[in-house]
Amino acid sequence: MRSNRAALRAGASMAATLPMIAGALALGIPAAHAADSPTRDTLAGTKPAWATAKADKGSTSDSAQVSARVYLAGRDAAGLAAYAKAVSDPASPAYGKYLSAEQSQARFGATEAQVAAVRSWLTAAGLKITGTTRHYVSVSGEVAAVEKAFGTQLHNYTKGSRTYRAPSKSASAPASLDGAVLTVTGLDNAPHKAASKDQLPPPDAVFKNSGPFSSYYGSNTASTLPSVYGKKIPYAVQGYTGKQLRAAYGAGGYTGKGVRIAITDAYASPTIAYDAATYAKAHGDARWKTGQLTQVLPSDYTRTEECGAAGWYGEETLDVEAVHAVAPAADVTYVGAASCYDDDLLDSLSKIVDNHLADIVSNSWGDIEANQTPDLAAAYDQVFQFGAVEGIGFYFSSGDNGDEVANTGTKQVDTPANSAWVTAVGGTSLAVGKNDKYLWETGWGTDKASLSADGKSWTDFPGAYTSGAGGGTSKTVAEPYYQKGVVPKALATANSAAGNRVVPDISAIADPNTGFRVGQTQTFPDGTEQYSEYRIGGTSLAAPVIAAVQALGQEARGGKAIGFANPTIYSKYGSRVYHDVTDNPTGSGLAVARVDFANSYDATDGLLTSVRSLGKDSSLSAVKGYDDVTGVGTPANGYVESYRRR
Repeated sequence: MRSNRAALRAGASMAATLPMIAGALALGIPAAHAADSPTRDTLAGTKPAWATAKADKGSTSDSAQVSARVYLAGRDAAGLAAYAKAVSDPASPAYGKYLSAEQSQARFGATEAQVAAVRSWLTAAGLKITGTTRHYVSVSGEVAAVEKAFGTQLHNYTKGSRTYRAPSKSASAPASLDGAVLTVTGLDNAPHKAASKDQLPPPDAVFKNSGPFSSYYGSNTASTLPSVYGKKIPYAVQGYTGKQLRAAYGAGGYTGKGVRIAITDAYASPTIAYDAATYAKAHGDARWKTGQLTQVLPSDYTRTEECGAAGWYGEETLDVEAVHAVAPAADVTYVGAASCYDDDLLDSLSKIVDNHLADIVSNSWGDIEANQTPDLAAAYDQVFQFGAVEGIGFYFSSGDNGDEVANTGTKQVDTPANSAWVTAVGGTSLAVGKNDKYLWETGWGTDKASLSADGKSWTDFPGAYTSGAGGGTSKTVAEPYYQKGVVPKALATANSAAGNRVVPDISAIADPNTGFRVGQTQTFPDGTEQYSEYRIGGTSLAAPVIAAVQALGQEARGGKAIGFANPTIYSKYGSRVYHDVTDNPTGSGLAVARVDFANSYDATDGLLTSVRSLGKDSSLSAVKGYDDVTGVGTPANGYVESYRRR
């Protein structure tokens, strides 16, 4: 996204902090369905935290229309979570004994009898079945029918400055279904949508960087600008390319050959094939082979204006070009969602799992945790668990607003990166020197100060916080077993004495001031569409870079899937295969000078000169050892090769 565009999914005021569902998300096991009455089971987490008595504005009209999804728990939800853990844990005898998509469905998926019983219950209540998949039954109908089906009243509640519908108590299902229902989504109508996580203006209007640039870190010193931290500083790089990133993260001779990476975003860039081919040729990346890049797209797109569809084109472009730059021989499958809403993004993830489209999935989108309701968390976790059972690993960007205080007023993490079943990817500022030599990294966090009118000083140096890698301690997800003994207790217990999930898990380049060069067809002021290049960052960059590095690791282990990687990533903690990233790697302050076009594309309206201080991530700090900016660190020489030993 363009700078500071990590928008809320809900697009409204932040929801109240969600309650902890004890044990429910530590391993992704659905919360227990407690008895609501002798004949009904409660679907825990289906009443959002913001639906309080104080916010209650009365009953929703009986004739109002509701669309909902009833997610199926399958025949053995606890067994699914347990097996997903076992096949992902290097210490388990079942490690790496993955099931095919058909085997996992036969073992853990819903039975025909369960689906039939759920459909019968819903239709008997007066709801219309609008779709059935192996994961859910979708329905629509009037409020009165919904209330009858789910044993709760629907009321209107204020949430921030808006009013939304929500259940007045948790929904329930007939006990006769014997736990066939995992959860239901859609009973509340607060928007649930994602924002992409990159740092650039929307690509439907051209964005270009002004020079001067450095070609590698420190190659061009801003000698005429005021000193910073007692020294002259370099101009920002024009944007690293694949050769530099491969060297920084220890790719060696591996290329990702024989490995397929999937990428999920919303919508699809109409020029992606041309842009990716043009970019690869311009920067010495391997030529795309016929069939190496494929797209799996929905038949129709929705909410294109609300979601800013054109703004997602740049996201896909970044993801595709970054993956190919780091793993040039890997096959890439782009799976576009019909919109930026959770239901459609979940469908894209499910499509990958149900058809095993790839072993590695890069996802550069998300939202703040306060907007994630437990019903949606359960639906996401079930998809991630099925993926783990099949040997599929999901990688999510951790966010671009640090601790989120500047963005939302409340310290929190992002989701789905907070799931205990995904690898959350944090961000760094990266210095690659002459001859592609890795110099250092800091945790990504930026303070910005502008050049004074007389050009002799920096106004209010170091300036205001602009952006940084997302991280911190979840309020809703319990501490997963693989983090115990690695994540410092002070972080794990920041929100609960019992311990919570901390993000990120691992990290890579994200700072747009030390970012990646990308090429994309954009619309110029004269209305023409032209290919051009610009520097980009955000954890939207870090996620595909780590996904590509994992593809190299999978190649190193003979093509055998790594699967859900967190247990393995943490098992390598403290070894030389990671760069242990800190905010002060050189012992003195670090910054780069940056010159931007005032109008974002040429010098007609003047230039803007600023200094960007590095390693200043809100209240988060990259320190020695595990931290909530960079996780265990970034891949170093030996990381890719370390997968050969397993």
